[in-house]
Amino acid sequence: MPPQLPPATAGLSSRLRELRDTVRVVLGLDDDTAVVIRQFAYTEPGRPPLETVVAVLPMDGDAHRWTVHRPADHITEHDLRAALLHHRRN
Repeated sequence: MPPQLPPATAGLSSRLRELRDTVRVVLGLDDDTAVVIRQFAYTEPGRPPLETVVAVLPMDGDAHRWTVHRPADHITEHDLRAALLHHRRN
């Protein structure tokens, strides 16, 4: 049986899956391309307390990464489109 996640973690995992699916659609990715989305918490001064990182890892080609300076549960499809399409991959 898989481990049980605390409710807050389970909700975040569900949201990260939704964002991952949106990234796939926005970028027109195939099933062989991995999409990893993680939310990070920071305590350093001058950094946002939470930010979300999107990584796209194709089987052939270069990996790409974007950072959205918002918590995952506050990111909309519009936010993702703006980040992925406006700010070129880095």
